[in-house]
Amino acid sequence: MLNYKMTIRYDGKKYAGWQKQLNAPTVQGELENALRICLRESVSITGSGRTDSGVHALGQVANFRIEEELDLFRVKHSINALVPDDIAVIKIEEVKEDFHSRFDAVNRAYIYLFSRNKSPFYKDYSWYNPEVFGYDIATMNKISETLCGEHDFTSFSRKNEEQENKFCIIKDIHWKVTGDRLLFYISGNRFLHGMVRAVIGTLLKVHKGTNPEEKLHSILGQKDRSAASQSVPAHGLFLYKVRYK
Repeated sequence: MLNYKMTIRYDGKKYAGWQKQLNAPTVQGELENALRICLRESVSITGSGRTDSGVHALGQVANFRIEEELDLFRVKHSINALVPDDIAVIKIEEVKEDFHSRFDAVNRAYIYLFSRNKSPFYKDYSWYNPEVFGYDIATMNKISETLCGEHDFTSFSRKNEEQENKFCIIKDIHWKVTGDRLLFYISGNRFLHGMVRAVIGTLLKVHKGTNPEEKLHSILGQKDRSAASQSVPAHGLFLYKVRYK
């Protein structure tokens, strides 16, 4: 069997996330449908991870296996002609047979965008929240460093999270103002379902209180989703990049 790796971008606002569902449009479902038409056979694709409903991707990675050697230029353009305009395959390449887009990933990075000014052009891709631009970014970065390293992130995952292992290693986390945008960046070896948006919402909340670092340690230790704060809206979140060995 030959193994092919795809790098994909998508606008998530019309989809119920990455993962295929029976009664809802998903990115995986659209891609598998396009591959079925293009290759004239059913193909199952595996993503590097699932994104929630409404979340976007700049660098999602997936792979699929097929016996036939493919003309990658033709297949890429055929898929892009078949999927909706809010999904784009930006690269297809043949990889080793044992490559797995999920299990071989060593680092995943997400970004979240805030808007200082209301804009009809960015409303679907950033959270209009002028208040956060009044926060001290140096302080926010210092607070956020509390979450770096290996921790049990049960308090930041959905209560129905299927994964038993709730430990994640956060490698980098920071905030940066760029013009009238505030960018939040986080990278780690893995993320739980709903974790990134819960982390952002909690960091915004503890920033307003006293002893925020101690508060974060307490939230981690409680291992209870109700201990953390409300998640930020999905439309500002992007799966930015997935890195492999």
